Amino acid sequence: MKLGEPPVKTLRRTKPFIPDFVYFEPAALDYPRGQKIMDWVVSKNLPYKMTSSHNRITGLPGDNELQQYKNAKRTLVVGVRKTLKFEQSKPSAEYAIPISTGCMGHCHYCYLQTTLGAKPYIRVYVNTEDILGAAKQYIEERKPELTRFEAACTSDPVGIEHITGSLTDLINFMAKEEYGRLRFVTKFHHVDPFLKLNHNGHTRIRFSINSDYVIRQFEPATSRFEERIEAAGKVAKAGYPLGFIIAPIIWYDGWEEGYADLLQRLSIAMPKEPVKDLTFELIQHRFTKTAKATIEKRYPKTKLEMDIEKRKKKWGMYGQNKYVYPDEQQNALREFITERIFEHFPYARIDYFT
Repeated sequence: MKLGEPPVKTLRRTKPFIPDFVYFEPAALDYPRGQKIMDWVVSKNLPYKMTSSHNRITGLPGDNELQQYKNAKRTLVVGVRKTLKFEQSKPSAEYAIPISTGCMGHCHYCYLQTTLGAKPYIRVYVNTEDILGAAKQYIEERKPELTRFEAACTSDPVGIEHITGSLTDLINFMAKEEYGRLRFVTKFHHVDPFLKLNHNGHTRIRFSINSDYVIRQFEPATSRFEERIEAAGKVAKAGYPLGFIIAPIIWYDGWEEGYADLLQRLSIAMPKEPVKDLTFELIQHRFTKTAKATIEKRYPKTKLEMDIEKRKKKWGMYGQNKYVYPDEQQNALREFITERIFEHFPYARIDYFT
């Protein structure tokens, strides 16, 4: 730096997740992955105890429900996945592949607020061979059609890959499956373990991105936009099929400028040559009455707009009405963002807007 020049601002890197407390099912230690995680916990000098079930963790510290919730988000539970029937995962994939449940992020709008209910702690499953065996059966049943598996339906597995190594095993497995494909989406930038794998183009890595306003206001405890885009560049250079999910798309004062700026910055940060098979998925903000009540309790100061009177009611697949934007707002969001995508990425494909 020359005399008189302003100092170069160095952004603080988002550190990998380290839990405050860990629970183990005894049976988890019968698996190599479970023992490996135990060795990691001991090396980090983290407190841990045994539990009879990964589905029932009680006695979390905290003077009230909100404190207990925050502590739960810092708690890791290591168990064995007993249910090997995979849930459907439309429109992203045919099936969700269950390697983890729960997330350390604090995204105010996340549907996991509702689906995980009173179990917001992070669960990881160590019987990976059983899970991959079930995936193989689904592939065999559907071939010669491709079967896509979504690994991030109930968690952000990239944020715990340094603890589990599970995604690495899934990528290696799918690379050898002619009719199998893996997909996952993340808000974390810790992708280095994947960059030298022989993925065979069978895994699509997608990054959840949004306007500065949305990330600042509603996505605490996740990697910054700049970190996610840097990671996306690494993934593209490693030859992975790449995608971006803009979700949730939120209507707020200045949303046009926010999303235009997002896509312009994304185009500048990406590699200069067109990214092969680049996809976008667009998801507008939605919520249920249950989610609204839960979010307002867990994030009492949130600025997230959830006014039912301003929304359109839509039937949800799990028996609850969800509230989306009225058609006029939906169309404006879809048309504006679609135009900006094709302005900067004319070679990209938009998979859906929902």
